Amino acid sequence: MTLRRRLVLSIVALVVAVSAVIGAGSILALSGLQTAAIDAQLSKATTRASTKFGQGQGDEPQGGQRPNDELLQPLGQAAGTLTAYYVSGGGAGGIVLQEDSSRAQLTSTQLQRLGNVKVGVAPATMDLGGTLGRYRVAAVQVDNPVLGNAVLVVGLPMAPVYQSVWSLLWVVIAVVAAALLVASLVAAVVVRRSLRPLERVAETASTVARMPLDRSDALDDVRVPDADPRTEVGRVGAAFNRMLGHIGSAMQARERSEQKVRQFVADASHELRTPLASVRGYAELTRRMGRDLPPDVVYAMSRIESESIRMTTMVEDLLLLARLDEGREIQFDDVDLTGLVFDAVNDAHAASPEHPIEVDVPDEPVVVVGDAARLHQVIVNLVTNARTHTPDGTRITVGITPVDGGVDLTVRDTGQGIDPEFLPKLFERFARADSSRSRTAGSTGLGLAIVDAVVQAHGGTVTVTSEPGDTVFTVHLPVDGPRERPADRTEERPVASTRATETGAPVPEASDWSETPAVADATP
Repeated sequence: MTLRRRLVLSIVALVVAVSAVIGAGSILALSGLQTAAIDAQLSKATTRASTKFGQGQGDEPQGGQRPNDELLQPLGQAAGTLTAYYVSGGGAGGIVLQEDSSRAQLTSTQLQRLGNVKVGVAPATMDLGGTLGRYRVAAVQVDNPVLGNAVLVVGLPMAPVYQSVWSLLWVVIAVVAAALLVASLVAAVVVRRSLRPLERVAETASTVARMPLDRSDALDDVRVPDADPRTEVGRVGAAFNRMLGHIGSAMQARERSEQKVRQFVADASHELRTPLASVRGYAELTRRMGRDLPPDVVYAMSRIESESIRMTTMVEDLLLLARLDEGREIQFDDVDLTGLVFDAVNDAHAASPEHPIEVDVPDEPVVVVGDAARLHQVIVNLVTNARTHTPDGTRITVGITPVDGGVDLTVRDTGQGIDPEFLPKLFERFARADSSRSRTAGSTGLGLAIVDAVVQAHGGTVTVTSEPGDTVFTVHLPVDGPRERPADRTEERPVASTRATETGAPVPEASDWSETPAVADATP
């Protein structure tokens, strides 16, 4: 339930409670006043009746045992007044004065109930049933000249009191209903106006939560409007704006720091290419021409050459990641993903025949929008990762499955699996998990990081599930490419020349750009 609704309901409930208390108090007060008025009238009626009955005036008693009606209802009594007498010898009788001044006899049941009224006590309310209903009654001791000692009971109807109470009750209900309606409308308007600044804070927070915060200027134009610091809600909005400003400043500082790091990596990688190529070239030249060199020197030269090749691969990978971070290195065109899979699998067969590799693709070519060289590198890296970190004989399956609006590329192996604790950081740069899968060759720890960066640049995702005997890397690519594409590069791209490495994958020469797929790296 929203805060606005809770506040409105609380105000309405408070109004209802106060109105109910006031209404109940008014009804009880009216009932008490009316009853007191009836008691005053009853006292006067009792005085008149006892005086008349005690004087024995009027017609002679009928049969000498029963007083006539004039004695029981003297002049001045109001309509509805009842009078009953009870003599010590057991005689009893009573009448009720009607609206037309006629007199109706009380029934034996009514006389029996009235006979329970005690002399000398305060008036009491009694239900006489029938057409009489509830009466306010009082009893007095009277000495009649004819009947002797008798008890006289006089009563007045309570109907006027109840009618007044019911009338007031309906008035209270109407007033409470009107107050409830007015209070609801007023509370809704007041609460809405009061919470409008808080709603703007919530809307701004929701906007920030939905925004991709990959740009340092993403929060520059997002602020809570009209944050009045003189109000409580305004202070919340002002504090929220200050927080957004601090977050924006921190994001800009982080971006500047990351940009410096990326620039350093790119510059260092670019500068290292030439000396590494020289080291590799001289080592290779020395190894080939130095027939008279000792065997240990020849071995040392070969190791220098192989390590320089590995370092060149790492430099190329770092340069590629730096350019991908800047939104470069991707050119979009129609790509036959099926053909890329067969090319990568054929290369893997040649490089590692100890691993049986199967292909599971549709009969028709699967075409996506992307960069053919980068997507080929993704497939090569995933296949090489599988065969590098699994023992010989492990079966590898590369599959393509068209899905709604995209394509799933899967690389599955039946190896021993990946340590579950390492899975969350599997795609981080320089991530290694020596204990999870066997290592038959060194790696830079950048292969899967490149996979993740290239796939994200294509607007896709890469996930992995692993258990002993079944490790699956799944790359999801949109068929039409990413929604937002980086600007096409305009600088001239040199032609890449390649040289086969020990693993069978191409390695760029020192003059190459990183357009040629780098050696697939076994990341874990």
